[in-house]
Amino acid sequence: MVDQITPEQFRAADGVEDWQVLDTGEVGTTFRTGSFARGVDLVVRIGALADTANHHPDVTLTYPTVEVRMLTHEVGGLTARDVALAREISEAAAELGVEPG
Repeated sequence: MVDQITPEQFRAADGVEDWQVLDTGEVGTTFRTGSFARGVDLVVRIGALADTANHHPDVTLTYPTVEVRMLTHEVGGLTARDVALAREISEAAAELGVEPG
């Protein structure tokens, strides 16, 4: 079992500045990919990170954005797992030259 964190604790974590705590209790962000192909590249990276972490966000690919939302289902809220995966997803986007927004 993992411990739930507050929205404030999520926001205070380093490396998650691209993310917002949503009214649903999830965290989410949108990345402006600029092209469908770059969006696919980002989704592939997110998929690999999610499988490695065994923590799977909801991902929506459209032209020209990728939207990501997540929470830890086993606690029905946010945990350090969400912080870690959000950070890794933001780093992957930055490596691909994809901007949040």
